[in-house]
Amino acid sequence: MAETASDLSPDASAEIADALHQALAETVVTTMLAQNYHWNVEGMAFGPLHALFQEIYEDHFEGQDDLAERVRAIGQKAVGTLAAHLERSKVNEGDAEAQDREMIRHLAEAQETIGATLAGLSEVSARHGDIRTEDLAIERGRIHDKFAWMLRAHLR
Repeated sequence: MAETASDLSPDASAEIADALHQALAETVVTTMLAQNYHWNVEGMAFGPLHALFQEIYEDHFEGQDDLAERVRAIGQKAVGTLAAHLERSKVNEGDAEAQDREMIRHLAEAQETIGATLAGLSEVSARHGDIRTEDLAIERGRIHDKFAWMLRAHLR
């Protein structure tokens, strides 16, 4: 078991960083997705959705920083270009012309995608004994599960 980030083998560090980069890419794209929808939501639910979308993008901005800093802590370089994140992400950019229910559905799906990616990151980290990255993945996963639930509740 790795006691610290510096105890990770180069191969373990590279594999964990790859999984972190996947989570980072999806978080970056979803941050912008939520901000896009925050700017463009309309309709009777404008107020609560505008506020919820802001809560999401503010959380995700901090989350992407935590993920990127963990990449650095395990001795790898963090990818910092939007093009790289867009290419890698399983989350697609949003349409500013989408209606409120489409926005909610798209953001909920993005939360679930990130949650699944973070579960994979947790497994990779656990396999290599990197409990700190595993802990980060679990905590971020809980946050994305909560946002997915909150968004889905609007569709019922």
